[in-house]
Amino acid sequence: MSEPVAAKPRVRVPAIMGQSSEPARAEAFSFGDPEPVTTMRDVFYEGVWLSPNEWYEPPVPFDVLSKSYRATAHHGSALQVKRNILLRTFKPHPLLNRQTFSALALDHLVFGNCYLEEIRGRLGRLLELQRRPAKYMRRGNQNRYFWVPDWVNKAELPEGRTIHLMEPDIDQQVYGLPDYLGSLQSAWLNESATLFRRRYYLNGSHAGFIMYVNDEAHDKKDIDAMRTALKESKGVGNFKNLFMYAPKGKKDGVQIIPVSEVAAKDEFWHIKNITRDDQLAGHRIPPQLMGIIPSNTGGFGDVEKAARVFVANELEPLQQTMLEINERVGEEVVRFRPYSLEEAQADDPPIR
Repeated sequence: MSEPVAAKPRVRVPAIMGQSSEPARAEAFSFGDPEPVTTMRDVFYEGVWLSPNEWYEPPVPFDVLSKSYRATAHHGSALQVKRNILLRTFKPHPLLNRQTFSALALDHLVFGNCYLEEIRGRLGRLLELQRRPAKYMRRGNQNRYFWVPDWVNKAELPEGRTIHLMEPDIDQQVYGLPDYLGSLQSAWLNESATLFRRRYYLNGSHAGFIMYVNDEAHDKKDIDAMRTALKESKGVGNFKNLFMYAPKGKKDGVQIIPVSEVAAKDEFWHIKNITRDDQLAGHRIPPQLMGIIPSNTGGFGDVEKAARVFVANELEPLQQTMLEINERVGEEVVRFRPYSLEEAQADDPPIR
């Protein structure tokens, strides 16, 4: 007689292994170190130090200042306004023409430094004053100057023939620095807001929304047709009207939920206005001279009075700085006529 077979033990196995019986809880966390906003990391003041190439490195990267010149309309335009007024009052000279002076003034405004090289003949007679772009000029010991257009090529200028004008800096006396550095953060924020907004539109997110449907569809084809119609409303078929028929649908059965369009628009508007005002304050430019439309009914006041005050406080000191060239050359090469809003007078005969 055979022995009875023992019954197999029954073990209840969960449907999903490792599933916890503890209810889900909300969780919030943060990551990343705090970022200080006053570091000026993009244009860090490194100080002046003598490189192995026998010249001093600038305290601020000049390539950053060069790229920032066209970062925003207000930053570049403020510098161009000063350059244009200086050029309008400048009297050309055979040794220094208008084009050379225009480039020289722009170098001084953008980099806080400008350079002229004296071109002399074999007998020592001064033939011409050539502008050397400040972005590529470097200064060494004992008033030595180097032309460094890249990391490979370099050339030392003849001794005693370089005229260097600079905007004084409080930390060193080798290079000058522009006085708008404090407003660069606002200029970069303005640029970032504009670039973000462009990508926002190119990406199509400005028309983005969530279409929420909670009505029960009687046929899968209805959902497919709705999906096809929404896809065709993007790209070439954008701004097309969409018709939807939902038999026996509820009041809120279909909802359109925009994706933060209003908030993004308002933030962009405030960022552009605030950073614009910071840039104008950094350059000390009256808004009337920048073509800005006033948002109040009273306007900005008399533009002629603002222009005269601006020239007296900002441009005439720059003219005095440019007159230092005459002291170095020993000849009245740089001359200015009084600023006037009337028609410009004919140029005086050149002085030799």
